[in-house]
Amino acid sequence: MKKIALAGLAAGFVLLILSILGLYATIWLLPGVASQYFDPAFNTDPGRTMLYYAHPFIISMALSWFWSRFKGTLTGSFISRGIEFGVIYTLIATLPMMWLIYSAMSVSFAVVTTWFVLALIQGTIAGLVFEKMNP
Repeated sequence: MKKIALAGLAAGFVLLILSILGLYATIWLLPGVASQYFDPAFNTDPGRTMLYYAHPFIISMALSWFWSRFKGTLTGSFISRGIEFGVIYTLIATLPMMWLIYSAMSVSFAVVTTWFVLALIQGTIAGLVFEKMNP
């Protein structure tokens, strides 16, 4: 359990840094997509901002547990196991949710695509951290 928690915390810190960098990269590289976040649907009160910063830790703890349960089924090198883990997470958890969000909410395909890519990157990076800390 200690390995799961430590790997989850480490991945959480890495994902937090990458989430903040990704936020700024989206603003700089995809200003049209970033401007969609000014829609009232995304307007939250300032007291909920900390939930955004907690997300990388929540997802990394869940993924750390998932990694500990299924790491034995992943084969190949360090990189291929991390990528495979990211792809599995994205296909099982993210694709159905993005499908549901796009079909039921007024969110553009570009926004949903950026969320999908973010999840793939998060899952892959978390898999690489877990591979190092909990092989």
